[in-house]
Amino acid sequence: MEEPTIQLAYALDTFYFLVSGALVMWMAAGFSMLEAGLVRAKNTAEILTKNVALFAIACIMYMVIGYGIMYPNGGNGIVPDINWTFMFGGDNSVEDVLASGGDTYYSVMADFFFQVVFVATAMSIVSGAVAERMKLWAFLLFAIILTGFIYPVQGYWKWGGGWLDGVGFSDFAGSGIVHLCGASAALAGVLLLGARKGKYGKDGSINAIPGANLPLATLGTFILWLGWFGFNGGSQLVVSNISDANAVAAVFVNTNMAAAGGLVFALITARLIFGKADLTMALNGALAGLVAITAEPLTPTPLAATLIGGVGGVIVVFSIIALDKLRIDDPVGAISVHGVVGMWGLLAVPITNPDAGIVPQLIGLVTIFAWVFITSIIVWLLIKLIMGIRVSEEEEYEGVDVGECGLEAYPEFVGSRGGAGL
Repeated sequence: MEEPTIQLAYALDTFYFLVSGALVMWMAAGFSMLEAGLVRAKNTAEILTKNVALFAIACIMYMVIGYGIMYPNGGNGIVPDINWTFMFGGDNSVEDVLASGGDTYYSVMADFFFQVVFVATAMSIVSGAVAERMKLWAFLLFAIILTGFIYPVQGYWKWGGGWLDGVGFSDFAGSGIVHLCGASAALAGVLLLGARKGKYGKDGSINAIPGANLPLATLGTFILWLGWFGFNGGSQLVVSNISDANAVAAVFVNTNMAAAGGLVFALITARLIFGKADLTMALNGALAGLVAITAEPLTPTPLAATLIGGVGGVIVVFSIIALDKLRIDDPVGAISVHGVVGMWGLLAVPITNPDAGIVPQLIGLVTIFAWVFITSIIVWLLIKLIMGIRVSEEEEYEGVDVGECGLEAYPEFVGSRGGAGL
């Protein structure tokens, strides 16, 4: 390639990476709004505090150690040779970029920015599942470990050139590495935490605990839908030539169609089961479609993407029902959306991608779940022993906003005691 062409391509791909990362960062707002809408009013401020704090923690921990674990100087495929240099700065020189002949095609800083927002996404998944009864500081302590160590290790095994990459495991943008990871950590926490008071009766009954603000939850879903174009589209890594530009366009279309398929299929499934059009199931259906297509958004046709997302939408409805019957209390359906449907997304890859195989996909699925679940339950147990992970019954009754944050999200409408039943 000629020098001007190399420089222009480098600039374009770096800019594309940064804009994609900004879109994914905006997903943090989507998770915040979705979760705040699906919890009771008395717990809203704490949810928002968790989401802004976990994003900041993820950025710091990934800078200090996570990025160096996930993209190391070397390693044996299982244990990385950690690269500690990123926190001190530095990037590709003009000379090195030109000498590469176009093989070095984006900034290291842009790569970090794009990767760090994925880490925060994984931790955001945990937030909703443990909502309304977990101690804020226990959650934030866990965020340090997940974002700095647990997530980067399994990320290295695939995206950092580790052993999962060697066996042929395929995960384009993270149905497993991001979404199943977050859901596995969430499941470990929920099992140790227990259900919210009043959720399950002694007679086996399941009591619905409606969220306080469905317009907010719907807004959050649309924000996530938008951010997902950066999540999947940016994962193509290159946009500066005709072939890759076409690929990015296909990824955008397939991502959108999968979300549409997931929503419509979930809405129909809920109507057949409950006799009503359940908005929360529709919202989770859209997110399920997005999670399902994330493992392979490039090779499907738009019709195939719609059907892959649609199957995810059906799965998520039955999964939410099943987890409730198992008395696993997940206020926002995060384990079902990101975990169960994340598994479907991984297994669906060989349907449209002839280079993928079901055995490598199963190996990757089991590995990610086992690694994250086991390490997470150990960390949750240690935190439980050190400081406890669940608020007191009185704090849960009054709302964790007052107990954990000392303020209320809606002080003019809901008193801490007068609104305790909300």
